[in-house]
Amino acid sequence: MLTQPAAVAAPPTRDLPVIGVYEPRLRTTTFCLAVAHGARQDPRGGCGVAHLLEHLLFSLPSDGATSFAERVERGGGHANAQTGVETTLFYAQVAAEDAAGTADALLRAVLRPRLTDPAPFDRERAVVVSELRTAAADPADTVQDAAAAAVFPGHPLARPVGGDLDELATLTPEGVLREHREVFLRAPMSLVVVGPAPVPGLDALLRDALPATRTTAPGDAERPPLSAPDTALPALPRGDDIAWVCLAGRTPAAGTPGTAAYELLATLLGSSPSSLLYRTLRGDESLSYSFAAWSRPYTEGGLWRLLAGVEGHAVERLVDLVRGLLTDIAEGRIRDEDLLAARRKTEMSLVLQAENPLDHALLIALRGRAGTQPWSIDANRAELAAVTAADVSAAAAALLAEHVVVVRPEAS
Repeated sequence: MLTQPAAVAAPPTRDLPVIGVYEPRLRTTTFCLAVAHGARQDPRGGCGVAHLLEHLLFSLPSDGATSFAERVERGGGHANAQTGVETTLFYAQVAAEDAAGTADALLRAVLRPRLTDPAPFDRERAVVVSELRTAAADPADTVQDAAAAAVFPGHPLARPVGGDLDELATLTPEGVLREHREVFLRAPMSLVVVGPAPVPGLDALLRDALPATRTTAPGDAERPPLSAPDTALPALPRGDDIAWVCLAGRTPAAGTPGTAAYELLATLLGSSPSSLLYRTLRGDESLSYSFAAWSRPYTEGGLWRLLAGVEGHAVERLVDLVRGLLTDIAEGRIRDEDLLAARRKTEMSLVLQAENPLDHALLIALRGRAGTQPWSIDANRAELAAVTAADVSAAAAALLAEHVVVVRPEAS
């Protein structure tokens, strides 16, 4: 069996644990600073603050001249950041000999930024606006936001990660700085390090970078109850133009039993040639070239999605086929070898990610929810191994009972 070195959590420094995975053969060190702060924390009337803040922290000059991202890239490394529904990640992979300097620059950029100058603020907001307008022109993007809104109507979990154009226009440097100080810096955080050895002086860097008065608070303080999903079937297109279809439903909350069954269900209906949906859509029906399925757990409840692009006249057939496969699984008509293949595929996806240092760091940061939940590959694989055919059938039945179907572009 393939295994990975265990992640080692160091004692927290002012509530910021370091989770280290050390393998002497590596020649690079990867950092991922994970913050339990995302689109769901955006204030009312300020949808997009988390996304804009992520952009600013990576793009503002951190040493008087260059941004953190540019500094890393000039040294031959790779740096990026991403905002999610409940977690924001800032990461870099650099030569091992550059690790200490990179850690110092990363912590200063994210934890002690200079956000008061309106000129770079306005420039970066314009970049975010351009990103959102590009996404708005892509039905494969807009259909996923619409699906989340239908599964979590009126709930913070449905806030678009990129933001709202009208609300972004009202943001100010002072308001975003206040959000960083009063909400972002109080969210749970962790620093994942994957490299050949612990980084010398890292504890001192953490002590210097973190505010002396930092007090952590839950990163998801706003927890309104979940409303019933909007399961009304939309008007379906009928033409030859490509339409993007998203069939989605709610899953158990993060950290609760049952989430692994939805992971397997996503693999069973995913894009791999070993999946049931691949054999149906590509082999039997020749309906779609591009499709995928995945499951993401959040605090109150997760989101399971299946996304596919098909010609408009085939949308209804696609929905019927997916529902038919879910019905077969829910009623126990699934072969043992198909479930075994899905289990092995899901497990190996984890292992393959862990073979890549950068992917491994991101995996730990996301699955561990910024250090708020224990996670390891071995534990995750054990959860997958414990899932029975009956568990997967129950997950399929739950999706069938309360799922949404969204199409973009909508029928005219």
